[in-house]
Amino acid sequence: MEIPRQTEALSGRSHSRSTPIEQLRQGLQGELVLPTDDAYDQARGVWNGAIDKRPAAIVFCADPDDVVHAVTYARSQGFVVAVRSGGHNVAGLSVCDDGMVIDLSRMKKIAVDPERRIAKAEAGLTLAEFDAATQAHGLATTMGVNGDTGIAGLTLGGGFGKLGRKHGLSCDNLIAAEIVTADGQLLRTDARQHPELFWALHGGGGNFGVVTTFEYRLHPVGPNLLVGSVLHAYDRAPEAMRFYDKFSRDAPDELSVDAALVTLPSGDRAFSISACYVGSPEAGEPAIAPLMKFGSPIESRLRAVPYLEIQSAGDSLFPRGRRYYWKAQFLREIGDGAIEALLDSYARAPNHSSLLVFQQVGGAIARVPASHSPYANRDAAFDCFPIAIWDDPAGDEANMRWARDLWNAVRPFSTGGVYANNLGDEGDERVRDAYGANYARLAAIKKQYDPTNFFRLNQNIRPG
Repeated sequence: MEIPRQTEALSGRSHSRSTPIEQLRQGLQGELVLPTDDAYDQARGVWNGAIDKRPAAIVFCADPDDVVHAVTYARSQGFVVAVRSGGHNVAGLSVCDDGMVIDLSRMKKIAVDPERRIAKAEAGLTLAEFDAATQAHGLATTMGVNGDTGIAGLTLGGGFGKLGRKHGLSCDNLIAAEIVTADGQLLRTDARQHPELFWALHGGGGNFGVVTTFEYRLHPVGPNLLVGSVLHAYDRAPEAMRFYDKFSRDAPDELSVDAALVTLPSGDRAFSISACYVGSPEAGEPAIAPLMKFGSPIESRLRAVPYLEIQSAGDSLFPRGRRYYWKAQFLREIGDGAIEALLDSYARAPNHSSLLVFQQVGGAIARVPASHSPYANRDAAFDCFPIAIWDDPAGDEANMRWARDLWNAVRPFSTGGVYANNLGDEGDERVRDAYGANYARLAAIKKQYDPTNFFRLNQNIRPG
């Protein structure tokens, strides 16, 4: 069997005194894991258990110098490179076959300045770690909904979360970043230094380099927020979905209202709505009251919940190692045609874990001009996507087919846009749908900072 060139290079099969593997190890403060190491199988794993890739090398970086070293070495050897922090990318783009994984998950320094309301955070932090550090000072910024997601991928793709309608996307709160570019330079970028590159980092993904540090604007939050949740029987779902559409689109910025079609342990289908008020619990009561009074829910709950508990509430639904697949699209409204298509398709969900999720956007997100950042779909009201979750590889085809069929059924009612962080392996056209009129500017910046498309294992923007 022919050995791939990268694997052969790393095997140390060289007659020189300094073998390629020794060159990579030299000056590395972190850890290098190779296919022959006992830790390899654990090291190559990512959140989505359906992804099974075998890189030739995994570099666990300890600091930005390690990132520079890894990028420089990979370029010199012609490696394909995947960049990983939390490893949550559903398409598995944070790991690769035969190439190098540059892993930042051990870079977890964070400094919070409560007076200036700024956090400087290394890229290896998870959402839960970041939130815990900022909440120690009564502060937070928009982060996602799954505690072990990495802050890096989330922010670089935009960044939804409970605070988004009040305080904007994660990337809207980015005030500076440090990045290792394809030529091995470590740059600080902000509104004055490399401003075009800084603009591109506000939603343009991992196309422009390896971001090692993020600086965020923080906001007073919590410690407790009011959360109201209701569960409606499936035969009442059409009217509950109509109510959700109007209630959420009329909601104040402080209110974040998500929903989902779910399957109960009994096997019965249901429609769930959850509202979180970003402000004092007392002020939130009248805002959430219409949700609690509507219809005849089979279950309802209203209580003040610690922000950190809210942020980890979905963790049990999305544990590492299960198999995941989804396809997403934006909606401006949830009309009768979409409701009919959704309910019909969800009724055929292949297992109890399958979900159809509505994640509300709008509010402060929508008031930022589309050209202000690469994130272009600011006029959307909802991100809508089926999530297939299963364990047995024999179920791959059925689960993925169900998600695709549901997505296709709702497609006529979508805006045509998509959230970059929810893209799978869907091709160039869908990447363009994520960026709209901003794509050409991103391609020009890509040409300036990565003309050879060295960083291409991502929702790729080709140099233009």
